[in-house]
Amino acid sequence: MISSHARTPARPILVVDDDRKIVQLVRAYLEREGFSVVTAATGREALETARAARPALIVLDLMLPELDGIEVCRIVRRESDVPILMLSARSSVADRIRGIDQGADDYLPKPFSPAELVVRVKAILRRAPADPLAGTPDQTELRHGDLVIDLERYEVRQAGRAVPLTNVEFRLLAALVQAGGRVLSRDQLLTLLYGQDEGEVLDRTVDVHVGRLRDKLNDSADRPRYVATVRGVGYRATTPETSAEGPSEASPETSAEASAEVAAEASAEAAADA
Repeated sequence: MISSHARTPARPILVVDDDRKIVQLVRAYLEREGFSVVTAATGREALETARAARPALIVLDLMLPELDGIEVCRIVRRESDVPILMLSARSSVADRIRGIDQGADDYLPKPFSPAELVVRVKAILRRAPADPLAGTPDQTELRHGDLVIDLERYEVRQAGRAVPLTNVEFRLLAALVQAGGRVLSRDQLLTLLYGQDEGEVLDRTVDVHVGRLRDKLNDSADRPRYVATVRGVGYRATTPETSAEGPSEASPETSAEASAEVAAEASAEAAADA
């Protein structure tokens, strides 16, 4: 039974996997919890179904015929901010970072527990759009420089221009702005974004999301207008004084740098095991 904190969305969950047994299993567990489900077996079919069904969330396998999950994720993210839970038999750190870097909201390695998948689906849906970051009933809009953050519509406008952000990117920006210049550590941000039950999420995930957010806002880690890095601690929203000062207190941890470093660590681990 779905609790009031995890209401069943009117739109379906799209499950994409070319393994029929996995699709049937995931579908059975989701439908048992009250979710409606649509499915796809190939990358191209996934895109067609996503456009037609407008799902509330996509469970997306990485290894797909025609178009792989990374390419599907990239295309979907250009067209929509629908949450994406990526599945893959590849469980290395580098693969997880790659999925997050392309716009996935969460990553579940195979083999997985269907019950855990349902918990993660509920957690993602619980965070969008009504969640603790949505402010009080009297606070429906945040302003930060030339940014206007609409907490009810989940929209961000920069100097009047709409900025398409994913659910996680929006929540990240809102959390930093609501902190009013206070530094939020990576652990704090991970808890805000993924909840207490997300122990498998890497702290590097925050760096990847910050890098993508900066790219979309045309922000610079060297001369931050919106998000400043605090070395060894985390991130904070800029203040008028710090944004005018120029360079941030810390060197940037862009998504590319984070991905490269994690990939290098994974390679080193593999070499050590060989």
